[in-house]
Amino acid sequence: MKRFPLILVLFFIAGNLSAQKKINCLIKTELGEITIRLYPSKAPLTVANFLKYVDAGLYNNTSFFRSVTLKNQPKDSIKIEVIQGGDVDSTKEFAPIPLETTAITGLQHINGTISMARGKPASATSSFFICINDQPSLDFGGKRNRDGQGFAAFGKVVRGMPVVKKIQELYPGQGQYFKPAVKVISISRL
Repeated sequence: MKRFPLILVLFFIAGNLSAQKKINCLIKTELGEITIRLYPSKAPLTVANFLKYVDAGLYNNTSFFRSVTLKNQPKDSIKIEVIQGGDVDSTKEFAPIPLETTAITGLQHINGTISMARGKPASATSSFFICINDQPSLDFGGKRNRDGQGFAAFGKVVRGMPVVKKIQELYPGQGQYFKPAVKVISISRL
């Protein structure tokens, strides 16, 4: 059987997804439910990547493990507000994906946006974050990353922002990483 590089498989999946107008997913946490809408026609590679983890059940029994607030980033000159989740076991992560910048997709990091976390460009795997309030410094050309590429926004919370805010405010003064983390029971398609 001939093997195809992962990038070709992602482009094939992305092409099939881009024909779909909207895809919703349900994030069940121990603190409540969050419904997100994905934008496959705008961010096909990033949506395809996220759905690979969803469909494989790899987000089940993970967590929201980090909350960045205006108060817990004293060394950052550009402050943001997000919660971060998707801590899939590194031995089960898929290969990193190309970065679909907001300049490519036209999406912006506004209140409720879901986006892929990353270090350097084209390094995103499973970890994602949800914006609390508008975060333009996370868009292409924004100043949060030195490389100016921003992050890959790919969807938006359509129900459950009170749960997102409850997670953000859960452990004030404890730093950015939760102990214990907030359990993600499952993420599934609706």
